Amino acid sequence: MKVCIAEKPSVAREIAAVLGANTKRDGYFEGNGYAVTYTFGHLCSLCEPGDYKPHWKSWDLNNLPMLPEKFQVKVSDNDGIKKQFNIVKSLFDKAEVVINCGDAGQEGELIQRWVINEAQYNGEVKRLWISSLTTEAIKEGFQNLKSSKDYDNLYYAGFSRSIGDWLLGINATRLYTVKHGGYKQVLSVGRVQTPTLAMLVNRYKEIKNFVPKPYWELQTLYRDTLFSYEDGRFLKMEDGEILAKKVKEHKFEIVSVTKKKGNDYAPKLFDLTGLQVYCNTKFGFSADDTLKIAQRLYEKKVVTYPRVDTTFLPNDVYPKVKGILTKLTDYSNFTSPILNKKIKKSSRVFNDKKVTDHHAIIPTGMQTNLQYNEQQVYDIIVKRFIAVFYDDCKVSNTTVIGTAADVKFKTTGKEILSKGWRIVFESENSKIKSESLLPTFNKGEKGPHEPSFLEKQTKPPKQYTEASLLRAMETAGKQVDDDELRDLMKENGIGRPSTRANIIETLFKRKYIKRNKKQIIPTITGIQLIDTIQNELLKSAELTGTWEKQLKDIEKGNISANAFIKGMKRMVDALVYEVRSEKVQTRISAVNNKTAVNAKSKSKSKSKTIVGTTCPKCKTGQLLKGKSAFGCNQYGKGCDFTLPFSFSDKKISENQYIRLLDKGSTVNLKGFKIEGQSIEGLLRLDENYKLKLEPKKTKTKSIKAGDICPKCNSGKILKGKAAFGCSNYKTGCDYRVNF
Repeated sequence: MKVCIAEKPSVAREIAAVLGANTKRDGYFEGNGYAVTYTFGHLCSLCEPGDYKPHWKSWDLNNLPMLPEKFQVKVSDNDGIKKQFNIVKSLFDKAEVVINCGDAGQEGELIQRWVINEAQYNGEVKRLWISSLTTEAIKEGFQNLKSSKDYDNLYYAGFSRSIGDWLLGINATRLYTVKHGGYKQVLSVGRVQTPTLAMLVNRYKEIKNFVPKPYWELQTLYRDTLFSYEDGRFLKMEDGEILAKKVKEHKFEIVSVTKKKGNDYAPKLFDLTGLQVYCNTKFGFSADDTLKIAQRLYEKKVVTYPRVDTTFLPNDVYPKVKGILTKLTDYSNFTSPILNKKIKKSSRVFNDKKVTDHHAIIPTGMQTNLQYNEQQVYDIIVKRFIAVFYDDCKVSNTTVIGTAADVKFKTTGKEILSKGWRIVFESENSKIKSESLLPTFNKGEKGPHEPSFLEKQTKPPKQYTEASLLRAMETAGKQVDDDELRDLMKENGIGRPSTRANIIETLFKRKYIKRNKKQIIPTITGIQLIDTIQNELLKSAELTGTWEKQLKDIEKGNISANAFIKGMKRMVDALVYEVRSEKVQTRISAVNNKTAVNAKSKSKSKSKTIVGTTCPKCKTGQLLKGKSAFGCNQYGKGCDFTLPFSFSDKKISENQYIRLLDKGSTVNLKGFKIEGQSIEGLLRLDENYKLKLEPKKTKTKSIKAGDICPKCNSGKILKGKAAFGCSNYKTGCDYRVNF
């Protein structure tokens, strides 16, 4: 029997269906000579300190550093995990060959190898290595199974990463907690999280301590076009004032008009970080949200493996491009122009040297119904893929130089001559916009102008957003805007594309950072922790980037795992010696965490949306946003619930519908039109979950004691302690108006 082991039950189900293993058993699928089983992520993990030596369990400075001679792995202490591990082990005991079907990356390799090793399986192991979960890709993968030994270096790199994180994380966290932690305050320190936090703290302090400096700009307006002084800003006001007075007395003359034709290239295909940056900037998704959505799209077979760090495709993907484009029928208006001719092949897209384990994230060609946020992410992945096969955008870059009293001014503009790939993005409010065109200027023309000499101030750097923090992690804190240079620096980035989102989320959970709208800023505790850590290596983004480079070199077989682990042990040993001898000046207390996120900012950062909420009628579907209404994704399958964007000639905002679903009604709204009359009222759902309008109740006229009761028309109004009531209350009139 051949035993396949996947990383998730859902992936195992897909593989089993392709292999014909259609019988469901407890913990695996069986049939056609195969058993397809699975893990739930990490079934095994590195042993805890107390597993090596009982006294290491206590948090005591005298136990540090904890440097195990040999690192050991154990099955996680959870009944469900232990049960599944025993099922896997029993299958391995009967296996003629084991096929590792884990995610095709470093983490996937590590997870499965640990299980195979702990199950003490010594037979043949093959590796399934695929970039998508389509039937075609799975079949092709099984026809080209690799030897597990081909991926030994990948496993060594993953094991080394895990050991490095254990060594530094456990030793440094205990060290700083015992030495500097206050009451109930664990000070978590890590190989990647601490340099990331340090970047945020340093930026926060840079902004806080920033002192603006004045400078002056000389500009002039000619034919509704702003020209700037060619030599830039003035640092001394008097220098600029002399020229400003001089140019006022003379007409403006155009002395040169230079046009240079060029190409604008299509945006690169997405790697994971690029996708996270785009989705944070465009849709406000966190890095973790984007990763989870991309993973779901992968498991739904519509995109390729997402945890990648390259924006290129290998040459062997090129023959498949036409087939993928042909299947993208929902985008036929964009694909048909390029399918009617030979598909472009550019070295900016296809480059074997820039692809390691996986290529850039692209669509598979399969299409299915997606949730709204999944559709948003899928849509931009598809459009990027389509755009790279369009012609380059042809532009004309224009530079105009003008003078007034021999003082030179300059302006630039761009004219789009041929849209090329930009056509793909025209329908959305994209950041790729057509630049405003300059008027036609002729050399030698003269005319009046309006000069201005303005004082301005230098501005501090901006606080990090999740998008800019991801880019900073990718380049180890260096400010890099150029795509080509960024590609060269990826090997020295902090963390891996697949772990960066988790690092940021960990900093939030530990209340070292908080959100301020789109900004990410450190909390008091986060700032105090970085101030307390005197060891600069622990906070160094560049050192962490160097470690990442070494881990990549282990993966390539250039250095040994042993050398990396020995280096980490030396550093931990030196760190413990250094910190133990420090004098304690501050104790960081848990009380600081209470101010980390105030209620107001928390409510703003997690603003509600209708999309994705559970349908109130069928209780199983989720609400989606359509062209004219919000509706249940089970529409046409038994549920007809909708919330139209307009009701009785009045537009209803999403916030009002959120209130309706939360509290049972909207507030009173004006502007409903019924039989030509304008009505004020609120909306509710009736017993059939249809919208109904309740007109606003008109105020009754004021009541006073002695009036005739408006209900029984015989009793008189009496004034009690809390309400007006009818004198006939004893004989059955229940009229009452509370004060």
